[in-house]
Amino acid sequence: MGKNGEIVLTAEDGSEEAFFVVEKAEIAGRVYLLVSDQEWNDEDDTTVENQRQDEGTALILRVKEEGDGSDMMVCDVVEDEKELTIVSKYFEELMEGIDISV
Repeated sequence: MGKNGEIVLTAEDGSEEAFFVVEKAEIAGRVYLLVSDQEWNDEDDTTVENQRQDEGTALILRVKEEGDGSDMMVCDVVEDEKELTIVSKYFEELMEGIDISV
């Protein structure tokens, strides 16, 4: 993870996109990351750019493997509707005042 919680996601086709880790949670023995394409302001739960929560892209990632001592990890985007609903509700409760649209 880079400065300010920035991570770079590499797709199977090799393309890369930068995201910021908003929150990390362990649910039922699995680790999940809530990431956004905009830098997040922890103090008031808003994005830094335009100070708006309703803009930008957010993803929920399931961590498959964490590297030993390295910054590398393998993640999958959560696509299962039931799992996505459960995890998004958990993040909403964890971060009062945030609404995650699935």
